Amino acid sequence: MGNSQSPPAANHRFTSASRAFTPKELEDLKSLFTSLAAQSQSNGQYISSSVFQGTYEKGTKDEIEEFIYQLLDVTNDENLTRSDLDSVLVSMFDHIFHLKGSELESSSHCYMVNTFLNAATFSKDHEGYNDKSMSFEDFKSWCTLVPSVKKFLASLLVPPDPGRSGSQVPKFQHLDNIDSTVLLLRDEYAWHIGGAISQEELEEWKLLYHSALNGLSFNTFLGNVSNHDEPTVLIIKDREGYIFGGYASQPWERHSNFYGDMKSFLFQLYPKASIFRPTGANNNLQWCAVNFGSETIPNGIGFGGRINHFGLFLSAGFDQGHTFSCTTFNSPCVSKTSQIYPEVIECWGVVRKGMEKEKPDVAKGSVLERFKEERHMLNMVGIANASG
Repeated sequence: MGNSQSPPAANHRFTSASRAFTPKELEDLKSLFTSLAAQSQSNGQYISSSVFQGTYEKGTKDEIEEFIYQLLDVTNDENLTRSDLDSVLVSMFDHIFHLKGSELESSSHCYMVNTFLNAATFSKDHEGYNDKSMSFEDFKSWCTLVPSVKKFLASLLVPPDPGRSGSQVPKFQHLDNIDSTVLLLRDEYAWHIGGAISQEELEEWKLLYHSALNGLSFNTFLGNVSNHDEPTVLIIKDREGYIFGGYASQPWERHSNFYGDMKSFLFQLYPKASIFRPTGANNNLQWCAVNFGSETIPNGIGFGGRINHFGLFLSAGFDQGHTFSCTTFNSPCVSKTSQIYPEVIECWGVVRKGMEKEKPDVAKGSVLERFKEERHMLNMVGIANASG
């Protein structure tokens, strides 16, 4: 970073860059450099990476995001364009997924870059350009939708570590005889979803259900996931070609009302990549209703919204469902239209290290009989209240 002395006038790059600051701001920067260089035990010559990291991590959320925003301006013209982000994303995917540049992999590049850029907004006008660029507010909104990008870029500002946050892609566990081409989940999708969950949940995901292998069957789905107590990732591809789903932090169990916690979220994978986390507006997070005979309790699974107007819902027939904008996740309709017709449904179970073990096979009877009965189920028929 040089020293605290003013550089010679011949340093045109410094002269050009300094025009972006007022004299007062330049003096403040020099003072900051002097202070950090002194902490670095470098005789005032440079700032060490450890001191820089500590200073960076103390920044507010906005300060950190603005720092990353400035880094992304690869053309250094103070305009963050779609072309800038395209270059950044290609480099990121090269690093994370170790792509080699074959025709197939180049196609994968283009496919994934576009899905991430489709979630971005470019609202800033700038002189001399026909295309708009991304404002800082646009960038902050994009970071919310694609937290994996922010997580990775932030990790570049800390010392290299093979297991550092931002680059993890879970290992997929499934039967050897499954053709991977039938799977909806791909490394890039898992990395995108992983931006919103903890590092310990990114070690391994196990395929619990796939409609091409198990049939479009609600009962089979419930039977396959009933012994998995860890979070699950539900992915759907509909007739319109849209791919979307939800991260369920709680097991899929029979309830007569919404349940779950604030770790659940909705996501889009194609044609745009976006994640929608809970807003706190309500607690209508997960839905799993089985074998009810009332229209006020629709049988099926879902996320967010309200009854018969979910953020995402699959009916018990697994042949149709719906998606509406909802305040639970501040999410839009995640498909092309509100009515959805699933073509493929997948469910992956998160495997936390040391947590996977066989549960004792003590439950008997049908799939439906094996589901836990909650106290609020008794409230429906007045048994719990009568016993009080």
